[in-house]
Amino acid sequence: MNLYIKYMVSLRCKMTVKQELKKMGLHFVFVDLGMIEILEEITLEQRNQLKLNLLTYGLELLEDNRKILIDKVKNVIIEMIHYSDEFPKVNYSDYISQQLGYDYTYLSNIFSEVKGFTIQQFIIIHKIEKAKELLLYQELNLTQISQKLHYSSVSHLSNQFKKITGLTPSFYKSLKKKRTMNLEDV
Repeated sequence: MNLYIKYMVSLRCKMTVKQELKKMGLHFVFVDLGMIEILEEITLEQRNQLKLNLLTYGLELLEDNRKILIDKVKNVIIEMIHYSDEFPKVNYSDYISQQLGYDYTYLSNIFSEVKGFTIQQFIIIHKIEKAKELLLYQELNLTQISQKLHYSSVSHLSNQFKKITGLTPSFYKSLKKKRTMNLEDV
């Protein structure tokens, strides 16, 4: 039996889910990407108890198939952008489709209908978040960051960065230097 849990891919979340399943005496095959596969059928009472237990950790047991699919799309994108060292060799739509085994148009329509924005917009937002992280915490220049995040050019990255944050990447990076200098003055 497959159950779906809404959480960001993290070791802490996986460990929490595994601990809760063990406490309830449930046997699982795997816990990954917001999905758990349990060996046995669970009763409605067990399902409700698991739902309550997970809620205390801020995790949500999903029961709506559309929400489940959207969370799977989001998890694939988040893992691809934030947790992979390399971006896929195919375009994003093909990658997402391959990972989930659904036609991209179908995924895109459901995502847009439920979330109110497109998968592409979600990807851009996460790429900009990753760019912000790289600007602040790594010694990469803008050219290296644009290459790492598969932008066609530095200007393309800069334009999207400014559109999302309201700031240029250079100004954003300078904010860190200003904060560091202010902390040193204290």
